[in-house]
Amino acid sequence: MKKHFVIPMFSILFILGCSANDQPNMESEESQPVNGGETTVDDVEERQTANGYEMITEDLDIPWAIEKYEDTIYLSERPGNIVKVEDGETEAQSVQLEKELATAAEAGLLGVVLDPQFLETQLAYAYYTYEDGNGQFNRVVSLRLEENVWREENVLLDHIPSGNVHHGGRIKIGPDEKLYVATGDAAEPHIAQDRDSLGGKILRMNLDGSIPGDNPFPNSYVYSYGHRNPQGLTWSSDGSLYSSEHGQTANDEINEIEAGQNYGWPIIEGHEEEEGMISPLFTSGSEETWAPSGMDYYDGKLYVATLRGTALLEFDLETGEQREVISNIGRIRDVLVDGTSLYFISNNTDGRGEPDENDDRLYRVWLK
Repeated sequence: MKKHFVIPMFSILFILGCSANDQPNMESEESQPVNGGETTVDDVEERQTANGYEMITEDLDIPWAIEKYEDTIYLSERPGNIVKVEDGETEAQSVQLEKELATAAEAGLLGVVLDPQFLETQLAYAYYTYEDGNGQFNRVVSLRLEENVWREENVLLDHIPSGNVHHGGRIKIGPDEKLYVATGDAAEPHIAQDRDSLGGKILRMNLDGSIPGDNPFPNSYVYSYGHRNPQGLTWSSDGSLYSSEHGQTANDEINEIEAGQNYGWPIIEGHEEEEGMISPLFTSGSEETWAPSGMDYYDGKLYVATLRGTALLEFDLETGEQREVISNIGRIRDVLVDGTSLYFISNNTDGRGEPDENDDRLYRVWLK
């Protein structure tokens, strides 16, 4: 069994004040002015001191994932765009998909990750929710960028369960250059324990969509199971895989993922334990809700975006301590660490937040 931590909130690292929200577990913000023209070092230092973060771009439409190649940032948007941010300019690039995007809650174009050889291949991998005459599903595809348009090229995996909620959606390429895919239970909890179902799992595949020969279960994409709605994936410097997961009513989880292991849903959640099932490293407990989403790793700590928690949380893997790094910008969907820069996106336009006039936004904070 993994040791779990239920830890109260500490004061935030950079910003004074926090945003409170007393609503049930579902997935007020102060806006930062746009700095017209070129951003100078003095501008950044002043804004860093005053607010703890720099606003990079705004007017995003339900952004979901952050990717970065060299100095260019790519952001997926649920309605079906990829936004390119480069040299202070923001451009919405269209995405041509073979299937019509679903309009269910939490659905649409979700996770996107760039190919390791993106400069040469112009490829990315995407996870999206669609609907057709056979129903509503999620699929993993490759996208190729041609003349500023992303076109669906190959279907890597299809018919991942989808429902009115709980689509999962995070995809990442691991240190082993395999594609990892977090899928939700599609609001049907029992499928998380069914290893023949693709729902409620973390899946692992080769970049061409084939099943790796060293996966824990023969001829199966399933890497781990017993997940409710995992939405974050990242690796530490020693190659350990971590995931964030939404609980049913509170009991959100941060898990260390091991091949072939069962993470308990719907049999156990939060701090509960059961023989043969893995309990989380961290849990919000039964009295608090984070609704954790995207996450990344830096220097022994996990940085996790939270929706209901309206904060960027830091979890120290050595001490078990937790604290807020950023708050009072509303819901946060994803985070990406690049060197000592940490990028994160707000998600107040997703229908569950309280959007400001120019939401949503991409921000950067400097790690110490």
